[in-house]
Amino acid sequence: MAKRLIILSDLWGKERSGWVNNYIRYLKEGFEVQYYDCCELGGVDKSIYAEEVLHRQFVNGGVGRAVEQLLTLEKGKVSILAFSVGGTIAWKFALESDRVESLYCVSSTRLRYETIRPEGKIELYFGQNDPFIPQKRWLDKINVVYSILPDKDHQFYAEAEFSEHLSRHILNKDNH
Repeated sequence: MAKRLIILSDLWGKERSGWVNNYIRYLKEGFEVQYYDCCELGGVDKSIYAEEVLHRQFVNGGVGRAVEQLLTLEKGKVSILAFSVGGTIAWKFALESDRVESLYCVSSTRLRYETIRPEGKIELYFGQNDPFIPQKRWLDKINVVYSILPDKDHQFYAEAEFSEHLSRHILNKDNH
């Protein structure tokens, strides 16, 4: 049976995540893939579909509700690929459970507020031009593998070239 990999969306959820298919196309070669819309997991109201409104809802309870949903939905061991706010949800899920084998967070800049590192393999990816990337001091203190991609902004994860590169890396790393 294939290992299970869950993918957690960014704050936009499924409405603006056509790019996630670039990851799924590769990752389904080695995993049973499950994609989650973080807005749905967190009970975030999308009636005002604006970044500031969605962000505020995640910060004010949506992240916690999403973690609770994942604790209910995912009972076995998983690897997680998460984008932006999805990475914060994945990190907190990993802290609350012993179910995460590998965690790949892309542009999850809110992790800079975390002080406890979950168990397991963790890799973080950030765009050099993202104004909210964690400082090197935090990255070194939290003791994770990380990459800062030159000349990239927050949503570099939507680029087909990066999705292929990261997907192949995950396939090679998690299936050996």
